Amino acid sequence: MKGFGVIKTPKTGWIEKKKPSLKGNDAILRPIALAPCSSDTHSAHGGAGVKENLILGHEAVAEVVEVSSEIKRFKKGDVVVVPCVTPDWNEVGLQDRNINNAHDSRFMGSFKFLNSKDGSFAEFFHVNNADANLVHLPKNVTVDQALMTCDMMSTGFYGVENARVKFGDNVVVIGIGPVGLMAVAGAKLQGAGHIIGVGTRPNCVELAKKYGASEIINYKEGPVDEQVKELFPNGIDSVIIAGGNANSINQALRMVKPNGFISNVNYFDSKDTISFPTLEWGLGMGDISIVGGFCPGGAKRIERLLNMIANKRVDPSLLLNKSYDGFEKIEDAFNIMHEKPRDLIKPVVHIKW
Repeated sequence: MKGFGVIKTPKTGWIEKKKPSLKGNDAILRPIALAPCSSDTHSAHGGAGVKENLILGHEAVAEVVEVSSEIKRFKKGDVVVVPCVTPDWNEVGLQDRNINNAHDSRFMGSFKFLNSKDGSFAEFFHVNNADANLVHLPKNVTVDQALMTCDMMSTGFYGVENARVKFGDNVVVIGIGPVGLMAVAGAKLQGAGHIIGVGTRPNCVELAKKYGASEIINYKEGPVDEQVKELFPNGIDSVIIAGGNANSINQALRMVKPNGFISNVNYFDSKDTISFPTLEWGLGMGDISIVGGFCPGGAKRIERLLNMIANKRVDPSLLLNKSYDGFEKIEDAFNIMHEKPRDLIKPVVHIKW
């Protein structure tokens, strides 16, 4: 079969591989909609270490081609939503609710598509533990809406969950790309009072306001923390980092109140180093929580997000503002995600077989 991915870091292109086979309580799928992600481009060009002969892609709505005999919930021809995180649900570590990192103590071991197995940018791809990791596409949810639950909505909302946002809180979201925009939407749904988005791209600014941002701070006009402190001299309840760089942690510490929360869902580079003056952390005694995490995996979380879409709480398909048709267009969509022209939010590839 054919797939698009990393030939050897940093070279990307089309790869010929053997079609995957069933290994247990699993399924073989073929994609009908795909969305390249910054994580794909980041990893392909060395941000997560050297990769070789690896097919990329971890955001997909797909058709079931084949299932193992143990599968109970799915059959050939079903259209399904595929979470980007697909745990092995028999891992003992999951009993500690360690959903992402339960695999032999490996960080993000459940995030297989980008780390340990071929992804969805292929004619066929494999999903482990299909009964627990796949979700039927609901009739009242579009393919594009469902596609954005796989990672963007799930990760953005997880940033909000880890930020412990409460009714009436003042919240800053650093970075209003696709994940940050979903963090803005999630913060509003969680009851935040005042939401500040940090970014400059006009279409992202417009969409951030539509999703619930009270105002936008332009980081080109001065240090973000200083601009926030002018608005909130006593500090912010929660900061969600969905963009920026390693220094964003320092900015967040200068903004957040004692007893506040800093939640990171930004994908740092393996070469980054995070350090900060202890005074900004209250000499280590400011009761400021710093949490970094990637969205939990499995079917149940995606079902919950799809339920929110079906009941018109949020429409994540507004993120998709560049569309391609055809399997061969995966490369074009990947490249534009890497280049990130100023008018891009998120590309989508629709495929008819």
